[in-house]
Amino acid sequence: MKGMSEREYSAHSGLSRGAIQKARRASRLVVYDDGSINAAASDVRRAEMTDPDQQRRSTGGDTAFSGPADSSSYLKARTALTVYQAQEKQLGIQKKKGTLVDRARAETLVFRLARQERDVWVTWPARVAALMAAEVAAEVEKQTAKPVIIEAAILQRVLETHVRAQLDALADLRVSLG
Repeated sequence: MKGMSEREYSAHSGLSRGAIQKARRASRLVVYDDGSINAAASDVRRAEMTDPDQQRRSTGGDTAFSGPADSSSYLKARTALTVYQAQEKQLGIQKKKGTLVDRARAETLVFRLARQERDVWVTWPARVAALMAAEVAAEVEKQTAKPVIIEAAILQRVLETHVRAQLDALADLRVSLG
């Protein structure tokens, strides 16, 4: 045997045996007629044919890095970019599904809903005061057997006072979408 076996060349190059077999199939190794590997010539050919970043990753070393920065910052930046792209795609999917909404739009809708609810409560005493006055008068007449008159305007003022106090208390609530 003129050269090295795959196992010997694997130990010599620091690559796995599978990587050596793959390099052999891709003609990145120089092989003698007997099937053994010419180590010196194979090292040169592999260096010429293999991307430096790929070589560095396969050996786990930093020496063959082709860029100006150190390899750990390159790998961190590349990982960060991949994570960012995945998050961006996920946000796009959520937006299309309707599970993600625009914050400004959501705040506008919450404000509009709160304003509508407040307007309904502000007008409520005027709508129900006369009806409530009649019901309370009927109930008191039933209990006392004497005719009673309850002024709808007075009841309306009382209701408005209490409703406004309640709305003032609710105005202190703040919705936070953040």
